[in-house]
Amino acid sequence: MSARRHIIQFTLIYNKYKGKVYNYVHKMVNDIMLAEDIVQTVFMKLYENIKRINELDKIEFWIFKTARNEIFMHYRQKKTHVDKYGVLDSSELKIADESNTLDNLERKEIKSIVLNILNTLPDEQKEVFMLKEYGGMSYKEIAELTGTDPNLVKSRLYKTRQKIFNELSKIYEL
Repeated sequence: MSARRHIIQFTLIYNKYKGKVYNYVHKMVNDIMLAEDIVQTVFMKLYENIKRINELDKIEFWIFKTARNEIFMHYRQKKTHVDKYGVLDSSELKIADESNTLDNLERKEIKSIVLNILNTLPDEQKEVFMLKEYGGMSYKEIAELTGTDPNLVKSRLYKTRQKIFNELSKIYEL
């Protein structure tokens, strides 16, 4: 493949995944500048290795695996125990709004409650939730990325969603 073709291929991949990867990394590190640095590193590594990645359907997995590794490497180097799963910008949290009758204030309140619930969960549940909801990854992809069984991924995601639903039900009498 020619160099020009690699550049075009990289540009298409970058445009497709940059938002998803940034959202995932940002939620994990809770720092805008650090998230931007990590995402930049991930895509620089992709650019350097794109010729070696033979299967385009494996690109998303490769990108998220690299992002995850960069996050862990950052925390190992800094030896910090910062809550890497904190969420900085609650407006980015995806909540399915089945009813259009909720006004903006109610939506913000729900998002805030969900963020508080997420911050009480074990790290494993948070990571699975974020990879699924922010990364748009499948159970199988999350299992491969985290080195766990797909059924365990499903279980963790189910427990997280159930916890969120139960807490919201208490508040809003659903």
